[in-house]
Amino acid sequence: MRHCEACGREYPRDRPWRCSCGHALDYADEPTPGGTPPDVDREAGIWAFDGFLPMDDRVTLGEGWTPLVDAPKYEATLKLEFLHPTGSFKDRGAATVVAEALSVGADRILEDSSGNAGLAVASYAARAGIDAEIYVPADAKAEKRRRIARTGADVVAVEGDRQAVTDACIEAVEAGEGWYASHAWNPAFFAGTATFAYELAAQRGWTAPDAIVTPLGHGTLFLGAYRGFRTLQAAGWIDELPRLLGAQAAGASPIADDRHGESAGRNDLADGIQIREPARADQIRRAVEATDGDAVAVDEAATRRAHDRLSAAGFHVEPTCATATAALSAFRERGVLDTADDVVVALTGRNA
Repeated sequence: MRHCEACGREYPRDRPWRCSCGHALDYADEPTPGGTPPDVDREAGIWAFDGFLPMDDRVTLGEGWTPLVDAPKYEATLKLEFLHPTGSFKDRGAATVVAEALSVGADRILEDSSGNAGLAVASYAARAGIDAEIYVPADAKAEKRRRIARTGADVVAVEGDRQAVTDACIEAVEAGEGWYASHAWNPAFFAGTATFAYELAAQRGWTAPDAIVTPLGHGTLFLGAYRGFRTLQAAGWIDELPRLLGAQAAGASPIADDRHGESAGRNDLADGIQIREPARADQIRRAVEATDGDAVAVDEAATRRAHDRLSAAGFHVEPTCATATAALSAFRERGVLDTADDVVVALTGRNA
């Protein structure tokens, strides 16, 4: 079953995304294994954590178990999520949302994305033998559009801003053209991104860091990490939740603006997180509060500097990733973090 935490309505499993009240849906009962942490089979990828995953089918391209790399120059550890098969952390959610599509008998899935999520969903749909239609901004990077099309998915270019792309995709879903495999709305996607937390804890001997820094747009990884660590705490496998710290793009930074005042200018370089109205904004805010977390807006100049620094260190990631390391510096300057804190920074997407 799916349920709405805002109004309490429940829906059958094949209703994947939105309540009639307008709020996002979640699984009514998410599994929480008990006992002690098991020996984890890394060869199984994210499906090594199938006890936490509510879908009945599996789809995989070998996602999961991205490296943890010590980065002394950052006084942090970097988790290299850009080393997934399609080049971003979105593979975690794409694997589980496409598996859920199989479980409910969907034969065509729709997604809207500026790039990484669209490529991931299209790739996993191809792996599963499901038709896919991906809605993208008309001004999306040409190479990302070509990569999506090469999976066999139909690519629909939409004029206008990012919200216009989502609106066009939702209109098609509501017209019955397919099952919505949304990285922002579908809870099956967040079940997949929660494996970031399970995996990170397992890599660290079932401990959580003091803090995690991620780019923050729709909160796909941010909320996945929160849900994953909360589940691990409920299972008794970790003691404390890490502080969740988000990096938003200036000009599209509603969570940071709520906390620190409206940001100045725009950050078009961080195109992957230019989300002004996150689908799960209320849940993001609660995750920040529950973990004593924070969010900051990162401007384009800081993103460029951080991106150049990452490249010089050998991490060839897309500019959106650099907002996380730029934010790491900002959090330290503000006294949110100090150098003694055990911090993990997620590098979320490969440079195209």
